[in-house]
Amino acid sequence: MSAAHAICHETALSHPSLRAVLATALLSVLLAGCSSAPTNHGKVEGEGFRGGELLQSDSNRMATLAMKENLDSLFALMDKLYRRNPGQWRATAESREAAVAYVRIAVLERQPWHELQGKRDVAALSLALQPDFAGDRIAAFIYAAGDMLITAHGGRTSFTLIDGLDPQHVFNAARNLEIANWILNSRRATDGKPLLLSNQIADSERNLSFEREMGKIIGRLDLIASYTTERYRRAVIGYGQGLIAGPFMQFLPVR
Repeated sequence: MSAAHAICHETALSHPSLRAVLATALLSVLLAGCSSAPTNHGKVEGEGFRGGELLQSDSNRMATLAMKENLDSLFALMDKLYRRNPGQWRATAESREAAVAYVRIAVLERQPWHELQGKRDVAALSLALQPDFAGDRIAAFIYAAGDMLITAHGGRTSFTLIDGLDPQHVFNAARNLEIANWILNSRRATDGKPLLLSNQIADSERNLSFEREMGKIIGRLDLIASYTTERYRRAVIGYGQGLIAGPFMQFLPVR
């Protein structure tokens, strides 16, 4: 390229309008590349209407949905644990899928779990996490956790206008799961091995899906406990406001 051509080329690139055109073209290329990337991360979908919802307030519906999501998270945790500890489900069923189904039925139908010696609620949870527990520890742990959650909600998984929740019990359930999670990650069995393989933190691979799913359950429980407490508190305040403001909220004659 001659000196004259180089000067013309440099002058053309320094022209403001040409720089704007080049910037626009470059931006279009970048946006086209971004638009080809996958962006479907799912969407929020509500359930179809059911007649029983006519007997539910907004708070009843919220508690019902939270309970459903929490139990589904527990069953998802069970499947994750079975995949990392395949020797466990063999003590319950002939396949992992069958073991998940058996525990799910026992939790939802409030049936006792044979390896827990008739214990329920926190007593069952404590037994399932003992170092010398023999049997399917995953089934016992998930069953006990599910039974504890349902017990904290008054023995129900669905709520209507005549049902009430004790927010302290729900709050305590969240703390119980935090304690159970800590025990599961720190306590050792009698052979010196972890009670169960759950989270994996290594230089080559990190898997914290168990921790995240457990965190979702705890977060939902805390939200329900706080919401229920606030609802009761606001009901008292609203009643007081009605008593105080009532005399001043009378309509005035206009003729």
